Amino acid sequence: MKPHQAVLDTNVLVAAARSQRGASYALLQTLPHRKWQLNLSPALMLEYESKLKIEAARQNRPLAVVDRFLDFVAAISNRRQVYFLLRPFLRDPGDDFIIELAVASRAPFIVTHNVRDFAGAAEYGISVVRPHEMLLILRKES
Repeated sequence: MKPHQAVLDTNVLVAAARSQRGASYALLQTLPHRKWQLNLSPALMLEYESKLKIEAARQNRPLAVVDRFLDFVAAISNRRQVYFLLRPFLRDPGDDFIIELAVASRAPFIVTHNVRDFAGAAEYGISVVRPHEMLLILRKES
């Protein structure tokens, strides 16, 4: 079976960096098992780096830890270029690039803690789910 394709909103990675007890961390732990694949664009990777380094500094963790994690993420993810814009589409224009990446990569899932921010994604055949919901989807197909 082909792995599910998904785009992770940055807040999922930040939540995983803050706690190893939540669904965000558990979801990231499933990445090496290849049941799903993360899709990245240069813009999303830069946002991941920025927000994770802010969080690392807040926790007094070495920034090199973030660099190693992002190297791992880049190595196992589908890297995509987005050659079109759907803007303005979402309530928060700062999230438009995430839905554009999901459309470009034909990812049926955007995983986020802010589901309401992606209202309208269904118009493109994209389900917006929380990390624990994505874990349930993955477990059902195991």
